[in-house]
Formats: sequence, structure tokens, C-alpha cells
Amino acid sequence: MYTAHPDRYADMPYRRTGRSGLKLPALSLGLWHNFGPDRPVETQRAILRRAFDLGVTHFDLANNYGPPPGAAESALGGFLRTDFAPYRDELVISTKAGYLMWPGPYGEWGSRKYVLSSLDQSLKRMGLDHVDIFYSHRPDPDTPLEETMGALHSAVQQGKALYVGVSNYSAEQTREAARILGELGTPLLIHQPRYSMLDRRPEDEGLLDALDELQAGSIVFSPLEQGMLSARYLDGIPEDSRAASDSPFLNSDALTEDLVGRLRDLNDIAKSRGQTLAQMALAWVLRGGRVTSALVGASSARQIEDSVGAIRNLDFDGDELARIDVIVKQ
Repeated sequence: MYTAHPDRYADMPYRRTGRSGLKLPALSLGLWHNFGPDRPVETQRAILRRAFDLGVTHFDLANNYGPPPGAAESALGGFLRTDFAPYRDELVISTKAGYLMWPGPYGEWGSRKYVLSSLDQSLKRMGLDHVDIFYSHRPDPDTPLEETMGALHSAVQQGKALYVGVSNYSAEQTREAARILGELGTPLLIHQPRYSMLDRRPEDEGLLDALDELQAGSIVFSPLEQGMLSARYLDGIPEDSRAASDSPFLNSDALTEDLVGRLRDLNDIAKSRGQTLAQMALAWVLRGGRVTSALVGASSARQIEDSVGAIRNLDFDGDELARIDVIVKQ
């Protein structure tokens, strides 16, 4: 029987999500890649337990996470029953709907039929009566935004979600989504964009500014750029790495000699801060408080420990930020 560590809240900072009453840990656990039948059950259990023991109270999913799609939610459902049943009210569980889940015209995107059917399926897989945050995973170019946001509002009205958010929406789409939700009486809680030292589109395209204006939170995915912002590729491409397998999310062509050189330069800055490159990359997205939480994945409990180590130094001086910018933008 699992008993959570009594000091699990001692060190992790918790940040208020926009103007809501919900606080999220600075680091949240994403169950995108490493939770499914192709991974050892005990490894999955160890990751979840260690994360919670370190104060990571938010587990982030989507209907299509696995592989195969749905597997991550099913896996978490098992652990919620066997390990975390006494701690459900200490956890924030989120899921999303938007990507392909079943064949035919109602199996993806943003129609009311798909969004609410997907949520029902997600709840069944996890064995829950509600999730804490439910997202529209991507904007639908063919469905009126009023319909998709109306479905999120209905999820809250039905008691199947406490809060709602969007992911992969532009600044303009986010403002419009927030307007529609506000008129319905369900505030936009949070946006989940991709953001890292190497991918600054939320800054460059005005998304972070829009979230500031809307007083909505943000939780960023891929803050380590699929592992590129870690020690894994400082000496080239390991044979057992994601890049070596030419994953659709990271392939060997992306790791050019120039990029590896810049990663080494960033690693030198991290060392001077007493951090690993991964820890500095996480601290960078969390700097200044504009980002509520950073999503990290993990293939082992040790990776969770390394990521959580980032919270020991979240501050940067002007010289460090300038040096990082020169390296990244050269």
C-alpha cells in the first residue's frame, strides 16, 4: 500500500492560475509518451509516486495519449484506484479532446458531439466522475468556435469538469474563446502552448501578452524540446534516443552540428548556475512568473527528481538572459 511522503508540500512552489482560485505546482507531470502497455507497469507506478512525493500534484493527459490512444488515461485510472484513491482531492487531473480517436466524421476536432463524447470516454477510462481541467486540444477550422466553447461550458454545467482551457490556439483565437466562454459564464482558466528557450512563439506571436490581458494561466509543453534541452544530445545522438528512432516529434535531421554546439554553450551557462541543462531550461520558462507551470515527461523516477531540482534556482540575472538569447538567436 502506497503512503505519500508527509513532506510532499515542503519545497514545491504553487502558482495561482490566472485569476482563479486554482494553484498548480511549478512543475506538472505530462503522461504523453511513457504511459501505456509498452512500458513496465512498475516503472509507471514509480514515476507517479515519486512525482507526487515531490509535490507534483498535477497529472496532465489527453484522450489520444499512449500509445495507443487512450492508453495513458487507462493506465492512470488503474493507479488512481490502487495508489491514489486516498489522495484524489489533492490531485489536479486534466485531459483534452481534439485529435483523432475513432473513425468517421465525429472522431476528432471540435464538434459538440465529439468533444462531449470524448470526455465521457476519458472519464470512463480513468474511473472518474469529473476532471479538474478539460481542454479543447486544438482549434477546429470548420466548426464555429461558439460550438466548441459551448461544449466546454456544458462539461462544466454537467459537473464533468471543474475548469476549462485551450491548447494550440493562437493569441487571436484565445481572445475570442475567452470572450465566448465569459459570456456563457465559464471563464477560460488556462492555455497550454508549446514554449521553450528554442521555441519562443508564445512570446513572438503575442500569446503570453494575450494571457496577461485575459488574466488566464499558462502551462507549457515541450519545455525541453523533446529532450534536446538536456544532456542527452551534448555528444551527438545516442543509439537508444528518440532522435535516433526518427520519431515524428524529433528526428536526427533536427540535431545539426550547429545546434549541438549551441546546446553545449547553453550547458556551460547551466553549469555556472549549478544546474543541469534540463533544469535551466525549465527554470527559463518559469522565470518571472508569467508561466504558471511547466509540463515535464519522464521515463523514470530519477528523471522526475532531476526536473524538480530546477525549482531550487528559478531566477536569472540580466547577463545570463542576454547570453542565452545570443546563443539561441545566433
